[in-house]
Amino acid sequence: MTAVNGTPVNGTAVSWTLSGFADEIAPDPNVQIAVLEALGIRHIEVRSAWGTNIVELEPERVAELAGLLRSNGIGTSAIGSPIGKVPSTVDVDSEVARLRRIIAAAHALEATYVRIFSFYPPEGTKPEDARDDVLRRLSALAALAEQEGVVLLHENEKDIYGDTPERCLDLLESVGSPALRAAWDAANFVQVGVGRPFTDGYAMLRPHLEYLQVKDARSADGTVVPAGDGDGQVTETIAALRDDGYAGYASMEPHLADAHSMGGFSGPSAFGVATRAFTALLDRAGVGYR
Repeated sequence: MTAVNGTPVNGTAVSWTLSGFADEIAPDPNVQIAVLEALGIRHIEVRSAWGTNIVELEPERVAELAGLLRSNGIGTSAIGSPIGKVPSTVDVDSEVARLRRIIAAAHALEATYVRIFSFYPPEGTKPEDARDDVLRRLSALAALAEQEGVVLLHENEKDIYGDTPERCLDLLESVGSPALRAAWDAANFVQVGVGRPFTDGYAMLRPHLEYLQVKDARSADGTVVPAGDGDGQVTETIAALRDDGYAGYASMEPHLADAHSMGGFSGPSAFGVATRAFTALLDRAGVGYR
């Protein structure tokens, strides 16, 4: 993959940093690194390694992973944690303790960002019924993040409190912490019935948007597809971010072979298909990448 020159915006060339959930390639970090390098990707979003989720990975294994990435010149864009992907009734202290463990891994891997979620409302209730519980828990998590010098990225996952643009905005504004920002996932918006994610959500969330998760989906059946092949208005989002001067990460999360509660899988070939589809969109938009 060869980077292209970005379109000048107010005299400044726009360039994004590619990353990816490399556990979608294979469980073994050595295989993950080899495929990332073949695709020209020099960063990774760490969700699991050797088949173990990052929240359960022992410190010795985290240190081993950090050394492996460092020796291959691979940086860590973010920790793809499962924090907040639990019921909104979960004990606050237990989730804060899990985040503390994740933050220790983030420091070891030299990552500033930690991806989180905003909790599942109890079954049979409306999201609004869980709002106070969600905000109390997110505020506690954000307070720890501020203390530890990391930034939490809220991903708009399906069926959590913050799964629509309006509720994402509500929690970001209500918590009001500089340590809580938004990760944009167009496919997830499509899968919860947001028919036009860019049209209906970009303007309201752009002031909070810090990170881009790259996947797309079709409205008809929710199937995840490469960027640009679905209804997530990825092309429009790229153009708007370019014009806004966005210069952050774009993290591949293809989910082309399988998706489950703790992540997804694509395999080396499909991961490559998804990456090339996205970089083709960047090329057409005149966005540089590295």
